[in-house]
Amino acid sequence: MKIEKVRLRHVFGTIETDGLFWEERLVMPLDVYSEFRDTSKRVKWGDQVEESHMNHDAYFVQIETDEGVIGIGGPMDKAIAFIVENELAHYLIGRDPLAIEFLWDIMHRGSVHGRQGNTMIAISAIDNALWDLKGRYLNVPVYSIIGGPTRTEVPAYASMLGYNVLDMGLVNERAKQKQDEGYTAQKWFFRYGPMSGAEGLKKNVDMVRTLRESLGDDDDIMLDCWQSMDVNYVIKLAEQIEDFHPRWLEECAMPDRIDSYRKIREATNIPLSGAEHHYTRWGMKEFIDAEALDILQPDIYWAGGLSEVLKIAALATAFDLITIPHGHSTNAGIHFSVAQSPIHTPYQEYLIKWNTVHQHFLKDPVNPVNGMINTPTGVGMTMDLDTGKIEKEEEPNFGS
Repeated sequence: MKIEKVRLRHVFGTIETDGLFWEERLVMPLDVYSEFRDTSKRVKWGDQVEESHMNHDAYFVQIETDEGVIGIGGPMDKAIAFIVENELAHYLIGRDPLAIEFLWDIMHRGSVHGRQGNTMIAISAIDNALWDLKGRYLNVPVYSIIGGPTRTEVPAYASMLGYNVLDMGLVNERAKQKQDEGYTAQKWFFRYGPMSGAEGLKKNVDMVRTLRESLGDDDDIMLDCWQSMDVNYVIKLAEQIEDFHPRWLEECAMPDRIDSYRKIREATNIPLSGAEHHYTRWGMKEFIDAEALDILQPDIYWAGGLSEVLKIAALATAFDLITIPHGHSTNAGIHFSVAQSPIHTPYQEYLIKWNTVHQHFLKDPVNPVNGMINTPTGVGMTMDLDTGKIEKEEEPNFGS
């Protein structure tokens, strides 16, 4: 079996909404500048033209073979699709699609200036498409060819990106709602960083207090700083929220500032998680060597694909660290999770609003039931697209 074509599919559709979809943004690194702290100047995550719906488009990579077996990866944005088509696809044509390790290695070695960032994200999409193809070829779920299943279901934590975090009444209401839906853990996102001063810090602390009062003592609360804070601010924040017993503080600083993570970890009893915006086993090893994190969060669609995240997780277990991949892809994530020991991967992230967008075009989206994600039964990574959701499909146009 040989790869005949690496096809990029650009699909368009409409997501139905009930009012404003993205209610509030999270704190971001650019907030150190006042012009970017203004919400109206933020880049939008979706084109919501009316309260009832928003337009949506996405790119998928479809790898096609001479035996008719395909594999699909995505969704991705235009910049990543461009790299797939113009810089990586040529490495695949005429190759054996089941030789995933070989294909990953030649893409990586051929990308001498792309070992991180968008090129690694593009490699990740191809890698995941190859795993989907291999599962289809063998007529089994992907987890069954990487050592799973280790269990029949995985606890999901409700990740509340895009929800209002300024109105404590709404925070209380939404937190209780997710608890009633069966989630025993929730992650919420801070809105304010160091440049918002004492008032912003107070509002961050108020959110954590509200969550603990809403959820009681037993549920886990995770808190995301989204790489937008610094050592002094996080230590001060941690001191004021430690009594609320967060499960972890996430991405306290930009991922290159590994020594900042080490200093924060030494100064607080709250576990630290991070590295979703870092790449490959070599990037994760930097955090491990520095003893800077308690939980590694590589993204399966960013850090190098399933192939690489399996290596990262194996490395992490040697140091008794937890690996819970960032939740960019629930489909890929569940295959990873159910092939890991529950003690090393105790949760899977489920981004509530993001999954509405990310899985919109998928025929078989993966959704938690009573706070648990069931082990999949479909072949591959169940990445077939739903033709009923695709209103238009165009050949990608990357310009001249």
